[in-house]
Amino acid sequence: MRAKLAPIDVAAAALVVIDMQKGFDAPGRPALNANPDVPALRLLAAWRAKGGAVVVVRHDSVERGSAFAPASPGNALREGFAPQAGEALVAKSVNSAFIGTDLDLRLRRMGAKTLVMLGMSTDMCVSTTARMGANLGYRVIVAADACAAYGQPGLDGAQIPAAQIHAVHLATLANEFAEVAGVGEIVAQI
Repeated sequence: MRAKLAPIDVAAAALVVIDMQKGFDAPGRPALNANPDVPALRLLAAWRAKGGAVVVVRHDSVERGSAFAPASPGNALREGFAPQAGEALVAKSVNSAFIGTDLDLRLRRMGAKTLVMLGMSTDMCVSTTARMGANLGYRVIVAADACAAYGQPGLDGAQIPAAQIHAVHLATLANEFAEVAGVGEIVAQI
């Protein structure tokens, strides 16, 4: 059974918004398990209302033809997720927002001890960034309903449903690397 989420000191925390980009809606992409925009925007608004630090991470793909390439319309942030004045924008080109960026340095300079994460996709960039954040010594909290995943082919070729991918990755994060909670619970603790 999951432990109740402890209070979050917003003054010593940062909300890390990962890859909330239009490329996830590109034609031909499979369906996500859920639309994380509404809960994510709710958390973002509540966080900003408390005066918390926000770091927006954008995936700038270096892969030819990627929907997330800097010149592609898919590279743009989804409506409502652009950083506001005084908020950081970190561009990355791999799954972890810590690799090849100054994210860790920025967070340490802010005095962040806790990272609350949301974004796309649960099993890729969110999971990788959460795991690395925990390994770097941060308290990591993942907003479960403010993340989403795609279905994936399994090793046997059978399709693993998006909801199952999402659930399994949240479970592995919760069992080793992060606290996992819904947006409502997180908002109640800030």
